[in-house]
Parts: sequence; structure tokens; C-alpha cells
Amino acid sequence: MSVREIPMYIDGQAVQSKSQEWRDVINPATQEVVARVPFCTAEEVETAVASAKAAFKTWRKVPLAKRQRIMLKLQALIREHTDELAALITEEHGKTLPDAAGEVGRGLEVVEHACSITSLQLGELAENAANEVDVYTLNQPLGVGAGITAFNFPIMLPCFMFPLAIATGNTFVLKPSEQDPSSTIRLVELAHEAGIPAGVLNVVHGGPDVANQIADHTDIKALSFIGSTHVGSLLYNRAAEAGKRMQAMMGAKNHCVVMPDANRSQAINNLLGSAFGAAGQRCMANSVVVLVGEAREWLDDIAEGARNMTVGPGTQQDADLGPLVSPQAKERVERLIAVGEKEGARLVVDGRGCQVEGYPDGNFVGPTLFADVTADMTIYREEVFGPVLCVVSVDTLDEAIEFINANPNGNGTSIFTNSGWVARRFETDIDVGQVGINVPIPVPVAYFSFTGSRGSKLGDLGPNGKQAIAFWTQTKTVTARWFEPENVSSGINSTISLH
Repeated sequence: MSVREIPMYIDGQAVQSKSQEWRDVINPATQEVVARVPFCTAEEVETAVASAKAAFKTWRKVPLAKRQRIMLKLQALIREHTDELAALITEEHGKTLPDAAGEVGRGLEVVEHACSITSLQLGELAENAANEVDVYTLNQPLGVGAGITAFNFPIMLPCFMFPLAIATGNTFVLKPSEQDPSSTIRLVELAHEAGIPAGVLNVVHGGPDVANQIADHTDIKALSFIGSTHVGSLLYNRAAEAGKRMQAMMGAKNHCVVMPDANRSQAINNLLGSAFGAAGQRCMANSVVVLVGEAREWLDDIAEGARNMTVGPGTQQDADLGPLVSPQAKERVERLIAVGEKEGARLVVDGRGCQVEGYPDGNFVGPTLFADVTADMTIYREEVFGPVLCVVSVDTLDEAIEFINANPNGNGTSIFTNSGWVARRFETDIDVGQVGINVPIPVPVAYFSFTGSRGSKLGDLGPNGKQAIAFWTQTKTVTARWFEPENVSSGINSTISLH
């Protein structure tokens, strides 16, 4: 198999890095090296930012309708190339092909939302706010924006960032994950094929040095980050010190409450898909199930469902979950499973030692289920980011709400119930930014904002929806009075009154 070299994308062209530091991109099901990605030099990052800064001078003045037409073309190209993008995701990330295609679809939603930019970026007007004085607002682009994305959604997460940033008139520098960059680069190629001008969208690669350079750079006015809490917190502080706007979507510990009146099979099937799909490598995975009252009797059914899930390479048609992204990720997940046993959680289903025929070197961990989990245990406190589901049992809805609200994270939570009263009580009292009612992964559609909260988010404005438009623009308020050419002022105005 030929090994492709991942390019940067600067000033509208694929550019090979002159860096001396390159990393292998590995197929997690086979350990084959499928690509090599550079860790760009500081000079190359400077070139990308300079290209974006120069392009902003003209891009910001491109009519809204022209930007809209580019986004319309981009969404058509993404739709046309869904299978190709999904195959690249599966090859480098490991998730199943249907899961990868679903990811492309969620990214596509954001591009489709950006097609409405002609109505999304409107300002406000008050005619005759005072005598012959009009006051109006302009929602103008900031300048150069930047995005740093995690490995687990190499198409969806960039789409959470650059389409709306560019549609609102900004230019962009993207740093995708070095673990699975090929699908992101292909997405950027499609964006240029759609008509995005040179310099408007640039891509660099690297690790902490590149991320820190982006956070510190004075020419970058806003930074969007999706990744771990540790890295997000560090970058948020650096970006704030550099005077830039930032949003950081970070770690999570999501809970799924199951009430005894829920539809049993639907709740269990949805729970298993949420917990173990993508091998648990989702920031929105429900990694904790809270069984309320008699629902605790469903544990055996949950365990049976977990045991019956099929583990295999992402290309296997009937696979429910694929491998973890790297050997290091597998080692960490298996270590945390051992810690869970040591700390007294009851291991009901053990996914360690998972063997997949024909793929002896794959990073496979099977569905793993712990019961009798308490809030002080490591497997509950840490985001495992693997196919590990913790089961907590409580007697009442009040206890479930109290338990979830005590967790420092607030990314997402779900409840399964047939009671409207219970659902409404839950959505009102739960202190979590995104709530699902009989929906296992409550990521809203793209024309609503991503609204994680508390320890899962830094910054007031999240990706997508109205909040993203506000994040990537600044409001300029204009107060205007026009005099007739022959009208001569009768005196000096020494007050600020406009009446």
C-alpha cells in the first residue's frame, strides 16, 4: 500500500511541508501506515496566517449572496462525495462505515445551515430613534479565525467551525488532528472546488507547539477548540491573554436516565448504541446509565445486549463498533477497566482481550459493563473515551437529578420515559446544557447551537446556530443623522441628547 504524504493547504494550494518532524497515520484495525503527516514549522504557520490575513481584505467585501452560492456548491459536493469521505474516516479513525457516513451527514447539516447566511447575518434598524436620527447595527466579520479539532470526528468538527466562519466573511486557519487528517484535507479540497478563494481557508498540522502558536498569534481574532478539558483550558487561558475570542468544547461524562415506565427494548437499544458506538470515542457518548427504581432489574438485559454486539473493522458490514484509534488509547482504556475492578465496581461484561478474526493487531476492546459504580470511582470521574458503560442505581428521579448535577461536567444527558411530566421535570431541573428525551445522543440539529455547559465548555458562545453567528461576528452600532445641504446649524450642541 502506498503511503500518502498529507499536505498543508495554504493560499489555495496543497503545499508539502519542509518540516523535519513527521508522524505516521495508522489504520487502527490493521496497524498499517496509511499516511504521514507533518508537524509544521513555525514559519509555515506564519505563512498560513499571513495568507488568511491578506485574503480577509477582499473576502470580507464579497456579497452575501456570492458566499451563499459557494456554500450551496459545497453542500452538493459533500453530498456527492459522502462515501469517499466516510471511507477515509474509517481507514484512519476506525469507526464503522455507516457511523462515518452519519458523521459526514451531521457535518453537512452545518454547511446547509451556512447556506442561509443571507438571512443569518442581518443587523437591526431603528428608524427615527430620535428626530431624523436612525440607529442600526452591522454584524461584521472579525478577521482571521482558527480552529483546532479532535480526532474523533474529522469531518463533523471542522464543519462545526469553518463553514459559518467563512460564510460570515472571516478567513480561516484549521489545525485538524494529526491522527486522522486525510478526510479533513479532502473536505478542504472540496471547499476550494466549490469556489472558496485562495487564502480564505488554510490548513496546518502539528501538536502543542502549533496549537500554542495559534492561540498566541495576534493576527488571529477568534479560536474554536474541540478536545480534552486539559488542553482546552490551557488554550483558553492563552487565547484570553492574547486578547482573542475563544470557545472551547471539552470533556464530558454524560448520563442516561432510564425510568421504569420507558419502553424497555427501545431504551436499551438506544443506550447500547450511544455508549458503545464509535467504540465510545464520542464526547456525547452516554457513558453512565442511571437506572431508576424497578429499571435496575434491566441490568441483565443491558449486559446481554452488550455481549451480543459485534466488534470488527469499520469496513465489516455487520460491525457495531470498530477499534480504538491507537494502541495507546487501547492501553489506557484497559488500564481504567483494571482500576475499576480494583476500586470495587462489579465487572459484568469484560471487553478486554477482544480478538477479531483476521485482524490480530487491531486496537479492539469489546463492550464493557460495570455495575455498582459510585461517584468516587476513577471510571466514573474520568472520561474513559472507550466502550465502557457504568451502571448506577437509584430509587427516585430526584436522586438521579441530584447525582447528575453533582458531576462537574455538563455536556449532555438523556432520559427515557413515557411520562411527559417526568420529562418536563427532568429538562427543567437538570443542570446540563443539552438534554435528550428518548434521544440517546442529544446533539441538536445544526440550526440550533451546541450548548454544552459547566466543566464541558469555556466561552459564552458555542458552535452552530445563532450562537456561532454571534461568535464569528462583531456588532457595530451606527447612529446617523443626515442634514439637507442648505440646512445651517443654529447653534452648538453641548449635550449628548439626540431629541
